[in-house]
Amino acid sequence: MIDSYKTRNTIKLTFTYLFIGIMILIALFPALWIFSGSLNPGHSLFSTKFIPENATFIHYKELFQETDFGIWYINTLKVGAGTAILGVFLASLTAYAFSRLKFAGRKVGMMVMLIIQVFPGVMSMVALYVLLNLVELLDTHIGLIIIYAAGTVPYHSWLMKGYLDTIPKSLEEAAIIDGASHWKIFWTIILPLAIPMLSVLALFYFVAPFGDFLFARLVITSPDKWTLALGLYEFVVDQYGKNFTIFAAGSLLAAIPILILHLSMQSMLVSGLTRGANKG
Repeated sequence: MIDSYKTRNTIKLTFTYLFIGIMILIALFPALWIFSGSLNPGHSLFSTKFIPENATFIHYKELFQETDFGIWYINTLKVGAGTAILGVFLASLTAYAFSRLKFAGRKVGMMVMLIIQVFPGVMSMVALYVLLNLVELLDTHIGLIIIYAAGTVPYHSWLMKGYLDTIPKSLEEAAIIDGASHWKIFWTIILPLAIPMLSVLALFYFVAPFGDFLFARLVITSPDKWTLALGLYEFVVDQYGKNFTIFAAGSLLAAIPILILHLSMQSMLVSGLTRGANKG
């Protein structure tokens, strides 16, 4: 009986690890294929072997010699950091208002935020262009930061609200008795306790400029202000689609900050997402 139980557990454990291994391979395959392509001599990503014959890292060197990759990288980091700061500030304030304050139209406002998030961002591109033109923020990183930060405030506010709902209200009631204002409670009590969820939102906001092309193309026109997605695309188009190996090298280097942040903030990400899922 004991042997039969151990056999079943061994089989279950084997299939579990097998399934996990397959999922890891599926998740890593695109990145591994791009890495293999970046080592391929010439301009084609096609190779009959995982490690191409005459593999070379010359494309990483050419990336900095033939393009303004360093400038694009700095621009993207700057836009990502600005987006994270402004976005977290807006989303946390909005979430605090809906989570803790009682006001007319609160439930309706929450539903409106969800409905707004249903519509794709491309529907607002013309309106955003006109508004940025009116305030003279076209071709500026500030205009791009505002679009990235404000565009997903409804969704991120819902995530943040779910997390704030798990923080005991007794802490605020005690602070109110001591004479603290809502603003002071927000800065000294709520935000320190919500650091895991703030980290999740900051990461989501920071990552946005690395993969977005449409809004960057809409707002930025000067080559010295391009982000990575826009710069790499324009480089490939300018070379008639021949430099995909250099494009692959740039794509991998662009993923490094995101990978570092994910690994360094893993525990806070898990804590923030699991507690934020509580919509009580």
